[in-house]
Amino acid sequence: MTRHETEPPADAETPAVLRRRVLSLAWPVIGENMLETSLDIVNTVLVAGLGAAALAGVGSGLQIMFFVIAALSALSVGSSILVAQAVGARDLVRAGLVARQSMIWSGIFSVPLALVGFWLAGPIISIFGLEPDVAQIGTDYLRVAMGTGAVLVALLIGGGVLRGAGDSRTPMLVTMVANVVNVGLAYGLIFGHWGLPALGAVGSAWAAFMSRGLALALMLRALWRGRNGVSIAGPGGWRPAWPLARQVLGLGIPSSLEQVLLTTGFLVLTILVAHLGTAALAAQRIAISALSFSFLPGIGFGLAATALVGQSIGAGRLDSAAAVGKISTTWALIWMSGFGAIIFLGATPIMRLFSPDPAVIAVGAAGLRVMALTQPFWAVRMAGSGALRGTGDTRFPLVIGSLGVWGAVGLAWLLLRFIGGSLPGVWGAFLVTAPITAALTWWRFQRRIRDLAA
Repeated sequence: MTRHETEPPADAETPAVLRRRVLSLAWPVIGENMLETSLDIVNTVLVAGLGAAALAGVGSGLQIMFFVIAALSALSVGSSILVAQAVGARDLVRAGLVARQSMIWSGIFSVPLALVGFWLAGPIISIFGLEPDVAQIGTDYLRVAMGTGAVLVALLIGGGVLRGAGDSRTPMLVTMVANVVNVGLAYGLIFGHWGLPALGAVGSAWAAFMSRGLALALMLRALWRGRNGVSIAGPGGWRPAWPLARQVLGLGIPSSLEQVLLTTGFLVLTILVAHLGTAALAAQRIAISALSFSFLPGIGFGLAATALVGQSIGAGRLDSAAAVGKISTTWALIWMSGFGAIIFLGATPIMRLFSPDPAVIAVGAAGLRVMALTQPFWAVRMAGSGALRGTGDTRFPLVIGSLGVWGAVGLAWLLLRFIGGSLPGVWGAFLVTAPITAALTWWRFQRRIRDLAA
């Protein structure tokens, strides 16, 4: 790893150096998230081979896990920001202390929640009103998945710490190892190959648990050995320190709440689309899958901006912080606009990859084209929000992101309720809210830099 990829901001940094630092930190994050998404996709494809009941049961368990992981992500965001700022200030002892305390509190919060989820898995799944056989599959899956959630949260925190220290390659490589192991384990445990027991749908949950458990062991090894002077093996004890946890949670909880609200918003949007018929609902599912991939550059450059802006703030280099925010947003805009163009021009072929139904293809392609037009605005909001978090402001992204999604949901409801419409009309609501949230996010970041300089 080269010097400019790992060290906190130097006394003088040219735009070219800052651009290289942003790109070197962002692309592994994009790769990591793509691998993480692929892991779940592989498991879903394998489970689909067992039939609709297995797929529906696993889907219900995953829906619960999305909320659990979003709620527990607060420690990951907060620790990444504080580690980055400590690294920028060259206070590596404090950076290591934040890293260690974040991992400790991860266990304190997630392990009891996993135990509660294990015992209450049945009542939780019952809220979906599933058929008895489907509900049993969902219950069995959720019991194992809750343990996987505790491991995944620790992985997210470890990755956030390493990115705050300037290392985004290790989390990507760890996720790559988990993917390879998961494919073999999932195939063996679902269908009973290679001498492994045939566990059916729940086998995918056990495969994810074991592969991510291995990934966590590798992550802890990297954190213990240290990266760029940041190590959980540094000075200080292992007793939980609430004052530091309060700082981490104070920064992380708004981001956690933001993710919960965004997830809920898209769930409600899907419920609205369900009233448009089966074809529209199927097309919506495909559109969400396309959206998850088109968001990857925004996620990557947003996380890179959080780490590098945080380092610059810690070093007292507000000029570098402003430049990093601009560079990250520009590159997110370029990549997501490119994805948007591909989606717009290839909407029909993309739909044909997922469905042979002419009705699904027609309505889905029209919806994808509308969704493609929102990509530049989402790029600015996602990268700009990441830059804002690096300055320590996690509340504004919560407010503006939630208002943007729920404002679009409200507009879509009004359209369907009083005028009538279709899937393109539903997604068209984001063309109203997305430009506003993008502009306000960028304005807020520039204002934040000015306020810190005052």
